[in-house]
Amino acid sequence: MNKQKVGYLPDERPPLGKLLLYALQQVIVMFPATVTVALITGFQVSTTIFASGLATLCFALITGKKLPLYYGSSFAYLSAISGLVAAQGFSKMNGILPTAAIQISQFGIIMSGLVSIAAGLLVKFAGRDAVEKVLPPCVTGPVAMIIGLTLAGNALGDAAPKEGQPQVIWIVSLATLLSTILFSRYLKGFLGQLPLLLGAAVGCITAFLFYQFGGDGMNFFRSLPKEALAASTWKLGSGSIFALPAFSLPKISWAAVAAIMPIAIATIPESTAHVYQLDIYVNNVAREKGSNKKYDMVGLLDRNLIGDGLCDMIAGFVGGPAGTNYGENISTMAITRVFSVPVLMVAAGLAVVMSCFTPLIGAIYGIPLAVIGGLEIYLFGAIAAQGIAILIDRKCDMFSVKNISVIASIMVIGLGINYKFAGTLPFFNMKVPAVAGAAIFGIILNLLLSIGEKKTTREEN
Repeated sequence: MNKQKVGYLPDERPPLGKLLLYALQQVIVMFPATVTVALITGFQVSTTIFASGLATLCFALITGKKLPLYYGSSFAYLSAISGLVAAQGFSKMNGILPTAAIQISQFGIIMSGLVSIAAGLLVKFAGRDAVEKVLPPCVTGPVAMIIGLTLAGNALGDAAPKEGQPQVIWIVSLATLLSTILFSRYLKGFLGQLPLLLGAAVGCITAFLFYQFGGDGMNFFRSLPKEALAASTWKLGSGSIFALPAFSLPKISWAAVAAIMPIAIATIPESTAHVYQLDIYVNNVAREKGSNKKYDMVGLLDRNLIGDGLCDMIAGFVGGPAGTNYGENISTMAITRVFSVPVLMVAAGLAVVMSCFTPLIGAIYGIPLAVIGGLEIYLFGAIAAQGIAILIDRKCDMFSVKNISVIASIMVIGLGINYKFAGTLPFFNMKVPAVAGAAIFGIILNLLLSIGEKKTTREEN
């Protein structure tokens, strides 16, 4: 085997042509979730994409270009933002929130960044063990699993035909899913590192063929809403070619802080789980390439958490939703074995450019929902599978009553809230999001069950 084709490590940079293709693939992967958050909350799509790219670039610099992570909008904040704007008397018009509603949300998002920064500083000054005691693998593993599994409904919802739509939409989504899997399994070398991009292409071609031979009733491609340009900061002419995103400044709102800031607690175990996932996959690629270098991803946990908090502040300041580093992009890197930080920085730059050029946003926005759904089935499942990988790699004792209790509680609470209560649990006078509720309960339960426990080695935890 040619070891040079195994993959790229964080400090390695592919040739220009490959670099651009890998970067484009990462943009396509982050796009569905990031834009979906914008559409559900009513934030501006172009601003959300811009914030995602800008924050990712800043994250790379904050972490010394050592952590290959992409920052995107988080689903964990959906119910908090929706509840806040409804309580303040705002509602979406043509799918977009009034600027005043976005501004008060921005303040809550900025303040939520302080939670992750505080966690990062705790790791830096108290040591990694301080956080590992709070976030052991029996917490981070199942949290990663429910992040993927609670999105299963979104994936199938996007893949399936809506009411009144032809059933052949299933063919588009299944063509995307199966081709992506087959490309991942059988393609070798350079093409083997582009399964998601190629799978999306197969899905789009399938949709185009239905349109060509079936007419307008088979047109599954979407168009950019006119409202997306209405609040642009500046447009070149009509804005059909170039339009700056709709930037806005935050407005002080302590109600927003109370509603949004606590949700950041849920993103800490998610972000921590991602770092452990990276450590596993990056060092596996390094071994396969015959490299003696140890990539201590876990040792950068403090920078990761501080970077997450600062990125929340950056995204919030320009008018984007709160976010976290993306499991979808980690899944892509795990599948393709391309963990190059330069690839993610170029992807971030492409996202910033796309947010300003209307045809580029329109082209990505035009990808059929069925194609996105096909990709999501694979990616969201991979996120859940990576949670299992954490439990295995960290040698989590599955015969321990404490571990089983924590894992079981997190899984059932997270999935139960998502599927029985539509993602938000009414708990006294609070509305608790699925991932946040499961993560917080799991953290508290683990700490309670750890009282009086003798100190063990990491392999025994």
